[in-house]
Amino acid sequence: MAVYTDITEDDLSSFLTAYDAGTLLSYKGIAEGVENSNFLLHTTKGPFILTLYEKRVDRNDLPFFLGLMHHLAERGLSCPLPLPRKDGALLGELSGRPAAMISFLEGMWLRKPAARHCREVGIALAKMHLAGDGFQIRRENALSVEGWRPLWEKSAARADEVEAGLQKEIGQELHYLEAHWPGNLPEGVIHADLFPDNVFFIGDDLSGLIDFYFACNDYLAYDVAICLNAWCFEKDGSYNLTKGMALLTGYESVRPLSDDEAAALPLLARGSAMRFFLTRLYDWLMTPAGALVVKKDPLEYLRKLRFHRAVENPVEYGLSR
Repeated sequence: MAVYTDITEDDLSSFLTAYDAGTLLSYKGIAEGVENSNFLLHTTKGPFILTLYEKRVDRNDLPFFLGLMHHLAERGLSCPLPLPRKDGALLGELSGRPAAMISFLEGMWLRKPAARHCREVGIALAKMHLAGDGFQIRRENALSVEGWRPLWEKSAARADEVEAGLQKEIGQELHYLEAHWPGNLPEGVIHADLFPDNVFFIGDDLSGLIDFYFACNDYLAYDVAICLNAWCFEKDGSYNLTKGMALLTGYESVRPLSDDEAAALPLLARGSAMRFFLTRLYDWLMTPAGALVVKKDPLEYLRKLRFHRAVENPVEYGLSR
């Protein structure tokens, strides 16, 4: 979540008249994240999240995102729901941007997740993968292996500003990943961005998943690899085997990985580290001054990529086989 587009109180109050959402009491921008502009609203009918979809989001993708939340909720997954307007539409427009009102999910994200929380995340991710079965709209993953080189080419010329030798290293890494990326693994709807700030807890109990705006169709095990990167490394860059074991055990308690998925896990984790390195690098170099957004250090994911490059067996992640 982030804020790129500002809104006025008058415009927001007018926007709310199209919804059965009560009268505006207060609102504030949410600075975390990098993709859309988000605001926490308090009205006479409760709290809501207002999302303005920025230019990087294709308006044609919005039926996928909003429809997916309904599909998953109908199958028992706890996630926010888009609030329909009085005319039945899920989308409106505010400050020149497509906009949606989203229900507020109780809970908070964990700054210091423990292994027990990682297990809950693994369980929730597997349940989401099963619940996504049968969703009729398909969205390709624009940030999978085919999309990495075009993204890299936007930043490559300035990469050595971030770390000397980076341009050569990432060029070689991309060649390797493109040549060795796995094929024919089980596919389905993936979250693709299940970081700690997109998972809410009440105490030690997971209360729901949020922010489905990177969701797409891809390998299910790739989503697991994204979670290993997001949840199982410590601030000093070390991999926490106990957390990895907990996350994978939780996932496999609901949906066991196939042998092919398990074998591909090191490469998928390496690729997912590349994906987040590249988007962070682009934002680090290109985010305009003055944007109310927290830029994230790309070197964090460069270090993770280097770790995965040395992994030879999925048991090194805590997989029990």
